[in-house]
Amino acid sequence: MLINIHAAKCIGIDAVPVTVEIDVTAGIGLHLVGLADAAVKESLLRTVTALQSMGFRIPGKKIVINLAPADMHKKGSGYDVPIALGIIASSGQMDLPLLEDYMVMGELSLDGGIRSVPGALPIVELASKEGLKGCILPSDSAMEAVEFEDIEVFAVDDLRDVLRILSGDELCDDLRVTSRIRSSESSSVEDDVKDVSAFAPMDFSEIIGQEGAKRGVEIACAGGHNVIMIGSPGSGKSSLAKAMAGILPPMTLEESVQTSKVYSVAGKGNPTGGLMKTRPFRSPHYSASVAALLGGGSDTIMPGEISLAHNGILMIDEFCEAPKKILEVLRAPMEDRKVTISRLKSKVEFPADFMLVAAANPCPCGFYGEGDRCTCTPSRRLAYLSKLSGPIMDRIDIQLWMHPIDSRKLVERRPAESSAVVAARVLKAREIQRLRFASDGIFCNAAMNNRLIEKYCPLDAACKEVLEKIIDRMGLSARACTRIIKLARTIADLAAEPDIRPEHLSEAAGYRFLDRQNIF
Repeated sequence: MLINIHAAKCIGIDAVPVTVEIDVTAGIGLHLVGLADAAVKESLLRTVTALQSMGFRIPGKKIVINLAPADMHKKGSGYDVPIALGIIASSGQMDLPLLEDYMVMGELSLDGGIRSVPGALPIVELASKEGLKGCILPSDSAMEAVEFEDIEVFAVDDLRDVLRILSGDELCDDLRVTSRIRSSESSSVEDDVKDVSAFAPMDFSEIIGQEGAKRGVEIACAGGHNVIMIGSPGSGKSSLAKAMAGILPPMTLEESVQTSKVYSVAGKGNPTGGLMKTRPFRSPHYSASVAALLGGGSDTIMPGEISLAHNGILMIDEFCEAPKKILEVLRAPMEDRKVTISRLKSKVEFPADFMLVAAANPCPCGFYGEGDRCTCTPSRRLAYLSKLSGPIMDRIDIQLWMHPIDSRKLVERRPAESSAVVAARVLKAREIQRLRFASDGIFCNAAMNNRLIEKYCPLDAACKEVLEKIIDRMGLSARACTRIIKLARTIADLAAEPDIRPEHLSEAAGYRFLDRQNIF
């Protein structure tokens, strides 16, 4: 008897359908075909043991299991449950009339329990597009899809729960993911409060002085611009970078879905259920490998730190200490806002629309520009900052030089603006951009291409004259020129100005001091 079960495979942040076909006929042997990797092949022994532990028999016939389409590699342990259901149904041990109405994924334990699998969000999204009635997933994985309202999502703990659903004898409302999330809300409130208080970002009011740098990072957050902070040790670079997480606006629904899918595929979905609400803040060490940043893997291609920072912040401290190869791999993602990973038999694309926040010392000793404290020679300073190549700096919109805090300000500790006040201004600017780009598929000024710059950033005669003088004086590249225009657009949005004015261009150009010749 031939049985078909709907399953899926994740490629990038999207899922494609996989049909698990099982046929039990006269003969001997258990055969698995369909380009399965070692983890899938090992599932046969795992599945047989789980079925026997639950009282099911393995028919003494030829069992053929095909994972279609046969020309696509299948990886992971998520096909355990579909294979087990196919053996049960095709051998006639249970009648499962709803089997073809649901997409099923999950890894089996030897006692019949079901463990989580990555990629729950893309799988549920695919089931909805395919017109299926619902999706059956392990409890931990299903919690990620609690906000999908146009399809039934069931959260199961063992194979018996799956059989209850597919037999059609019960409504199984207790297994719906919405019921599970409601029952867990009351017990997890205290834990959530502890987690939030433990990982709350630094507040702007806690950072003494550095008003100019605060203005720069406010503009960066308002328009999604990349920023680098250069200054001596203890000037507040890392603190200011961490405080940026507290002034970023909340993600829109589309942004939240995109980011949640990246984390779902990586097996790092929201543990409290539902889509991710806060923007990610990733801070890899500067010694991280290229694969850790871009993503990759020999069997399953996973997203790296660049993609995990999608719609959020990628913070790299000690930027100039990183190997030059690491810095150069950032160039293409910063421009294309995506990462393409190519292997011999596969090619996967992950989104990578992030804000780069870099922090660096001005020289090896860290005190250049602070009186006579620097002990480095000019050649050592130039060699140190040579890693900041022209192409990299062209892609960084805001360059901030941070000096040590004045001793009087440090002692007086006057109260400064809180993150909530700054975040309100940033949110207003982002709202202007959301309405502006509603039909263009982007969310912030930094993502504008040349066509959108022509459309939304018209310059009058006075602005063109100012921009021409800036280009001639600083020797800017074409890319740096367009970034100044985009930065000026964000400054105008913060001021609620409908058009770019000359003073906006002048302020934007002031954040590109590293483009000036002979600065060292």
